[in-house]
Amino acid sequence: MAKPNVSIPIAKKVRKELTIHDDTRIDNYYWLNQREDKEVLDYLKAENTYTDSILKHTEDFQKSLFNEMKSRIKEDDQSVPYKQNGYWYITKYEEGKDYPIYTRKKDSLEADEEIMFDCNVMAEGHSYFKLGGISISLDNTLAAFSIDTVSRRQYTLFIKNLVTGEVYKDKVENTTGHATWANDNKTLFYSKKDELTLRSDKIYKHKLGNESNQDDLVFHEEDETFNTYVYKTKSKKYLIIGSSSTLTSEYRILEADQPDSDFRVFNKRTRDLEYSIAHFNDSFYIITNKDNATNFKLQKTSELETNAKHWKDVIPHRSDVLIEDIEIFKEYLVVNERENGLNQLRIIRWDGTEDYYLDFESETYTARLGNNPDFDSSTLRYGFNSLTTPSSVIDYDLKSKQKEVKKEQEVLDKKFDKDNYTSKRIWATARDGVKVPMSIVYRKDTKLDGTSPLLQYSYGSYGSTIDPYFSTIRLSLLNRGFIYVISHIRGSEYLGRPWYEDGKLLKKKNTFTDFIDCSKHLIENNYTSANHLYAMGGSAGGLLMGAIINMNPELYNGIIAAVPFVDVVTTMLDDSIPLTTGEYDEWGNPNNKDYYSYMKSYSPYDNVEAKSYSNLLVTTGLHDSQVQYWEPAKWVAKLRELKTDSNLLLLKTDMEAGHGGASGRFEALKEVALEYAFLFDLEGINK
Repeated sequence: MAKPNVSIPIAKKVRKELTIHDDTRIDNYYWLNQREDKEVLDYLKAENTYTDSILKHTEDFQKSLFNEMKSRIKEDDQSVPYKQNGYWYITKYEEGKDYPIYTRKKDSLEADEEIMFDCNVMAEGHSYFKLGGISISLDNTLAAFSIDTVSRRQYTLFIKNLVTGEVYKDKVENTTGHATWANDNKTLFYSKKDELTLRSDKIYKHKLGNESNQDDLVFHEEDETFNTYVYKTKSKKYLIIGSSSTLTSEYRILEADQPDSDFRVFNKRTRDLEYSIAHFNDSFYIITNKDNATNFKLQKTSELETNAKHWKDVIPHRSDVLIEDIEIFKEYLVVNERENGLNQLRIIRWDGTEDYYLDFESETYTARLGNNPDFDSSTLRYGFNSLTTPSSVIDYDLKSKQKEVKKEQEVLDKKFDKDNYTSKRIWATARDGVKVPMSIVYRKDTKLDGTSPLLQYSYGSYGSTIDPYFSTIRLSLLNRGFIYVISHIRGSEYLGRPWYEDGKLLKKKNTFTDFIDCSKHLIENNYTSANHLYAMGGSAGGLLMGAIINMNPELYNGIIAAVPFVDVVTTMLDDSIPLTTGEYDEWGNPNNKDYYSYMKSYSPYDNVEAKSYSNLLVTTGLHDSQVQYWEPAKWVAKLRELKTDSNLLLLKTDMEAGHGGASGRFEALKEVALEYAFLFDLEGINK
């Protein structure tokens, strides 16, 4: 490791007392939350300079890693076309260009190509660019689209005439990026955000040609723990306004050809009642946890009687099978289920003559419903990949039961052979006796004698499940002898809804101890050793990293925490910060003393101590709207003050990007190259 030619940045200390529940916390780095303050920006830049200095000897290696990862990706690529309302829609990339091009063809794939949006042209002059949702009017002539050039997920909405190419003067700022047309081709519904908290709280109705200040407020979600959104059903009959919190759902419906009528409540919100709705023929189909259906069940009701008392079972609740999603066709119902951690696609004929599952013959795969906009189709589109198999888009003929691979991800590496890699699922025993699954992949020639480096990854919050997936980027790790592991810890829904319930609120520490117990299992079973074990997580997975480095730093040689949520108590007490109020059902509300005390006992920032810590790389974005940049900045400052070791502590702040990182398709690879170079350097790997 090269000696830095710049001094270690030391943030000044300004004592700030934070008192609640007769408990006072001292936060000496609270002042770092002033985003526009020159002293704050200077500190972040000093940390960047220090990180660059420490890793300067890896710069050439980073460039070669970037080129290596980029070279595996097909630059001139396009999506599998899908047909909707008479047009084939295709997204394509061109060689040497960073952004997608959205195109369509009328009636036939042999028809002339219409370019709707070339994001390469639209992104010119912007350091960050993201095109939000595209919504096409029923007559196919208009597209509502949105743009974010700051990376705070505040989109400006526009309307384009797809026939003439004209972008109309209609303009709405501070939206979520998604809008939906009524069936009259002139009325547009969209959701706006609160300027301060960025919570989507209002649904507006816009008439083509009007100024946005003339738009009608259709719905205001006043409960600060809920977000609201609007969309149209696959049947195109209904406009839907949804309101959701972590634990509760509510919908309002309106016939899409009557946009000036009033929305009506589908079923009045009931605390802890979650549901989602899909429309078909004269009925609504409802995935819900009603009547203690923890893993959800499928019900239906007449479109004229939508109150929950009228809902009837289609697929009853099963304690061992989680219903995740459905796709409705005229003759078939397809159900995306999860059993024992594995994705399943279940095919049911409405007439009751068939009910079966597609066979995937693996334990380390991901199968997901694809884009299926046509009710009348007898073809199911789904996606499949595994830890060792590139992703593919597959069309399955529901009548003949034949599969057609429409596209398999090309790996542009002549040396790549999926038979050189192996994957499997293994189980660790957590300290409370619960079995925790892990998906693991490595090259077949990698030694399993405790000497191989291993990167352990997880997320573990919000019921979000990281399924085993293929990555061309990850090959750069595997080909240099790394083992890669995804730990399916509590807080996800990998083993069903109870798996999530056991990793949130006052059971949140199960998420952290599961990860640590998985680490110990990997060491005890000679996959790696503490000298070669690395951990990585981002956002809420960054909270996980902050917790494990406090609890068991001796287990890990290095940790990467990306955009980490580490100042849990202070953030959850500040209801002006984006996400906070909507997160009470996930973490608890610290205005309640029990939740405050529990949060404080694991919050990474509040539990930094004078002791040795693992090598640590922390990344963030100045404009992050999900996890504010000052959380990782404060954490690093406090670690610098208290840690007793000489291990690496690096903070890298993207001064232009937000939570999702850089916007160009290859720019993000530079961040990965930095992270991989950090790991490889700790392993003495330099090429």
